[in-house]
Amino acid sequence: MDKNAAESTKGIYGQVRQFRDKPDLSSELSFEELRNKFDTSAPQAARKEIASNPATHGSATRQVVSGKIFKKCKSATFQIDGATYTIVASPPGGAGAPREEAPRPPPPPAPRNGTPPSQHGSLIENQQGALTIVRRSSSRSKAESCSTPTDEQLDSLDLDTEHLPAVDTPDACDKAALRLRYLLRQLNRGEISAETLQKNLQYAAKVLEAVYIDETKDRRVAEQPRAQQSTLHMRRLRTPCWARCSVEKPNEAKPAVARQQSAPTLVFRRLADEDDELSEVQPDAVPPEVREWLASTFTRQLATAKRKSDEKPKFRSVAHAIRAGIFVDRIYRRVTSTALMQFPQDVIRVLKTLDEWSFDVFALHEASSGAPVKYLGYELLNRYGMIHKFKVPPTILENFLGRIEDGYCKFNNPYHNNLHAADVAQTVHYMLCQTGLMNWLSDLEIFATLVAAVVHDFEHTGTTNNFHVMSGSDTALLYNDRAVLENHHISAAFRLMRDEECNILQNLSREEFREFRTLVIDMVLATDMSFHFQQLKNMRSLLTLAEPTVDKSKAASLILHCCDISHPAKRWDLHHRWTMSLLDEFFLQGDKERDLGLPFSPLCDRNNTLVAESQIGFIEFIVEPSMGVCADMLECILGPLHSGGKGPNSSAEPINEESAASEPSKFKIRKPWVACLSDNKKIWKEQAAKDAEARAKQEEENNIVPPTTEE
Repeated sequence: MDKNAAESTKGIYGQVRQFRDKPDLSSELSFEELRNKFDTSAPQAARKEIASNPATHGSATRQVVSGKIFKKCKSATFQIDGATYTIVASPPGGAGAPREEAPRPPPPPAPRNGTPPSQHGSLIENQQGALTIVRRSSSRSKAESCSTPTDEQLDSLDLDTEHLPAVDTPDACDKAALRLRYLLRQLNRGEISAETLQKNLQYAAKVLEAVYIDETKDRRVAEQPRAQQSTLHMRRLRTPCWARCSVEKPNEAKPAVARQQSAPTLVFRRLADEDDELSEVQPDAVPPEVREWLASTFTRQLATAKRKSDEKPKFRSVAHAIRAGIFVDRIYRRVTSTALMQFPQDVIRVLKTLDEWSFDVFALHEASSGAPVKYLGYELLNRYGMIHKFKVPPTILENFLGRIEDGYCKFNNPYHNNLHAADVAQTVHYMLCQTGLMNWLSDLEIFATLVAAVVHDFEHTGTTNNFHVMSGSDTALLYNDRAVLENHHISAAFRLMRDEECNILQNLSREEFREFRTLVIDMVLATDMSFHFQQLKNMRSLLTLAEPTVDKSKAASLILHCCDISHPAKRWDLHHRWTMSLLDEFFLQGDKERDLGLPFSPLCDRNNTLVAESQIGFIEFIVEPSMGVCADMLECILGPLHSGGKGPNSSAEPINEESAASEPSKFKIRKPWVACLSDNKKIWKEQAAKDAEARAKQEEENNIVPPTTEE
């Protein structure tokens, strides 16, 4: 192409750029004026060049006649700044011209962020003709993008991270995949520095985080009327593929269809106002003292707070995304582990069993010299990638966990101490990891769930909420007798995080902090035992719907609550030790109540407490139903994630149980707690029989009158 033709072609590209960057172009130029504007910018030489290269400029440009590019053409294609622009033009009265008898579709609504629609293409129409400019991202063929890199490509790869494409662009995925393969090869050879490896893995992790697709939009379009579907389809065509791979903002208003879908939730909330399940317990099923304890501890006539459900985006392929995430996480941890807190060898040995259901937290307490929260909390946040994802400084996290541990030891409680906090956090980890729940939650939700488990009983006083209310403590006055301890746990933890040396949330955005705080508040408040029956009834009612939609906050809250009361579902030696510690704490509260002249709370009188019977009632009426509802909820949530193929743990031990013959396709999770609950309840029943026999014998001895001697 000669110099004049090249400059003329650049002029055409310049006009397209002006069209892209000028939102009000349609109001300034008519179809004829716009066509003439392009005509005058392209002399004969440029038109010949365009017509002679249809592969670059589009097949429609072959119809260039009489020196007019747009006179008879249907479309023309240009590539500018990595994007492809297709210009579709029609003369007056043509296929693209508007017809008076046909109603016009409503114009697409303006984006909420204020970006004009012309940024991704615009439609210009008048009575003379129509002109459409559609912008599409340039992408390689599917076969090319999926090809395995050759050794020559890997050998010539430059690991410099200064000039990489943005993480949300199409080329970023290819660059990240190529670099990961190269890094793996170099790691095997031992020919790569830690700094280079860390930088490239950080880039690959950011690319993975950006590869989200909002599938909810596709479902909404499918339910729209046909006329609205065509409008939405045109808007999607004008948007680059990588630009559509975005996360839906929580504060965006839901469309009408989404509001209609939330109707079942209203039914769920109405069902939640029914009476508590404790009324269904037969009077002779448990001793009166145990029944009184169940009623006073696990019931309360108080509506739970409502929270709007925000549907989070999911990966298009859960299995592929998890494999990629695990791959990056394993390599990254090899390099960064040296910069993290150092663990004693005894702690490392105990933490090898962290994924087991009946994890021995007492062994961790001994191995860590009385600091189980510090090491277990640090290990979990690092294992899930939270330290890297949310840029938590390791020293800040260590300070935070140390202060949390001190708060749990403040009152020297036999049960609600740092051991209990570590046990609950590990049980939450099992629910997240071994069931696959972590694949349903976002990174921020996992972060909030783990922190909520660690702080859920922070600075516990070793007494119940009822004791605070009856004794008129300052804490009860502060929180108006409602969820006294739970409110204090949350408040004290967030006040601690305001300290710069303990602020693990310092690098969260404002929106992330608000969502994190809301989730932690919801979860910790749900550990108030007086909400127990209401919480179970809400979830059970929701799961009976034809197509239940489980709110993530409610799901995480139920998980934490079940983990908080899960010690009867662990191995007998662990459960028995927890039971004795809890009774010691109850008896200490009973001693305080006696000194204050208050009536004994249930199970707090050390001289009149039926230990075995209380544990049987606790298991049968509290723990077993809770774990059953929790399992049903997990299977409802995770079933769709596994229906498309292998589950996220396909490389590990299968998480599916053998399905029954009547329901061969129903997804099931492993339930190790079922056997433990059965075994523990059997042991307690045997102990209860022995205790009853001993009491009967004692009463018989007390009723025997010694014989009198006759003189």
